Amino acid sequence: MTSRNWMKRRRFSIRGRLKKMLKCIFSGEQVRVDEMIDSSESLATRDYSASGYSSRAGEPEPKVDKSNIEEAESSLRESGYLNYEEARALLGRLEYQKGNIEAALHVFEGIDIAAVTPKMRVSISRRGDYNRRHSQSDAAPTMSMHAVSLLFEAIFLKAKSLEHLGRFDDAAQSCKIILDTVESALPDGLPESFKTDCKIQETLNKVVELLPELLKLAGDFQEAILSYRRALLYHWNLEVETASKIQKEFAIFLLYSGVEVEELLPGTLERNDRYCILSLCYLGEGEDMVALNLLRNLFRNREHPDCILELMLASKICAKNEVCIEEGIGYACKALKESQRRCSQKASISNCLLGTLLSAKSRSVSSDSERTLEQSKALAALEASGRMMKDRDPFVVHQLCLENAEQRKLDIALYHAKQLLKLEAGASVKGYILLARILSAQKRFVDAETVINAALDQTGKWDQGELLRTKAKLQVAQDQLNNAIETYSQLLAVLQVQTKSARVGNKNRKSRGQHYKSLELDTWNDLANVYTSLSQWRDAEVCLSKSEAISPFSASRYHSNGLLYEAKGLHQDALKSFKEALNVEPNHVPSLISTACVLRQLGSGALPVIRSLLTDALRLDRTNPSAWFNLGLVYKSDPAASALEVAECFEAAALLQETAPVEPFR
Repeated sequence: MTSRNWMKRRRFSIRGRLKKMLKCIFSGEQVRVDEMIDSSESLATRDYSASGYSSRAGEPEPKVDKSNIEEAESSLRESGYLNYEEARALLGRLEYQKGNIEAALHVFEGIDIAAVTPKMRVSISRRGDYNRRHSQSDAAPTMSMHAVSLLFEAIFLKAKSLEHLGRFDDAAQSCKIILDTVESALPDGLPESFKTDCKIQETLNKVVELLPELLKLAGDFQEAILSYRRALLYHWNLEVETASKIQKEFAIFLLYSGVEVEELLPGTLERNDRYCILSLCYLGEGEDMVALNLLRNLFRNREHPDCILELMLASKICAKNEVCIEEGIGYACKALKESQRRCSQKASISNCLLGTLLSAKSRSVSSDSERTLEQSKALAALEASGRMMKDRDPFVVHQLCLENAEQRKLDIALYHAKQLLKLEAGASVKGYILLARILSAQKRFVDAETVINAALDQTGKWDQGELLRTKAKLQVAQDQLNNAIETYSQLLAVLQVQTKSARVGNKNRKSRGQHYKSLELDTWNDLANVYTSLSQWRDAEVCLSKSEAISPFSASRYHSNGLLYEAKGLHQDALKSFKEALNVEPNHVPSLISTACVLRQLGSGALPVIRSLLTDALRLDRTNPSAWFNLGLVYKSDPAASALEVAECFEAAALLQETAPVEPFR
């Protein structure tokens, strides 16, 4: 009974001292609590009057977080006192929980890390050495594990506070202190018994995960790689979910950080692997021609003539550049020849790349017969690719769909578009847009808009840009101009936020910012055209001024400006704007057609000049119905032209107009 009464008095004594200490902290008074905190080291006199926590007359006493009281009570039970660093750790956590980041950091910085680190190291070492701890039970640890847990959490929260303030280097150093302390105390890793100290284990999990992210934000990528390795190689007793997340982030980081492969010493990688990996790195950075030149150097080496993967990569790069189309066809044919006797999957991909290249070639040739021949070859190669695939590949299906759509085989294209959506489980915005464009070419505008609305419901707000633009164009095609204006306004609101968020960041994020700016430019021009068709000149001019602020020298802006002048009846000003557009972009098809139309209306241009402008437009875009129609008008007014030529032009215009999508298929 005596011992029980003593324990009860001891517990109430601890609670009493704790309440006095917390009253001291929150009131700003210097209350002496036995041997806990000396008045010369009182936290109240050093921080709290400055931090806005000094008590004022008539104010109610602030409420204290119960979790902080429990932590402090636990420390008091173990050691009999709460020292200066532990008190700061508790109060810093309280400030952090309230969202007072700077105040929390101010409190955390008062902890003498250098002084407590050796004590924590000894305590962790003794806690890890289970047998020794029991055999030397008379040797009390220099610091309780509750205190270690409290200080670890304080250092971690200090790192989070520094991260919030953008001081990534300092935050990383704080994390390293925790990991260095544990590693030096337990060189062989954390024993399983450490899992019982749930709070310490939880803090370690967070620190191990946070450190690489801080180093990446600080731009120290080499240290980030080392920290990832440290996280995965040392036995931290990480949870499965945490370890998996770190492995995934490390893999992604390595994937996007491979540009330093060119620093590898000769012999580290085989020549084929080195050139292939290096070209992939440059391709990922947008340096397509550098990547292609590396592959060309590889192909000159006769020691490795059978480079199927490298040949496929080279042909894929060539497909993006009109100048290299013929070269790419050669690479694709070689890859197909080598893969046919080895791997059907590689042969299928080679056929698909060959079909893509032949399709690109068909769009650049001037002869109708040659174009028809290349189109049939392209479609045959793509169909062969589809047949050879064991499992349907979304890329192959997408290319098949595009080629059939461009050749106006809309029913077949629609079938492939639906198959593509099934394969991708509706996860691709491009699949929805392609399906909507095919439906619009069939003049099923309501169905197309339904598809876009379904995509908008399943897509995050920040990925809706292209979908909203397509929806607006569908509404314009249905003469729902007010609805189109509302949709364009919604799109502009999204784009402006996206552009601002992408201004700061890495190269990939900035490239997305360029895409958003380009889409915003086109949207302002589209909106100006809608206002022009409604004869709302002032609104159209405002839109064009917004477009000019984004890009002063834009062919599409000059063209929209010309359309505005033309609608006002100012044909000379319109002609000037169209010519400015062609000065910026000589192959701008809408400006070529509009220039020809204005010259024909003014009657100031010779028929050969007008015909030349329209034939140039058709050379660049054979499926443009407006170019064919206006060329028919030119032939009709030319006495030397035959009636057959006129009829062919109007027939082509009518056929293409019946199957024209609201946006180009590609």
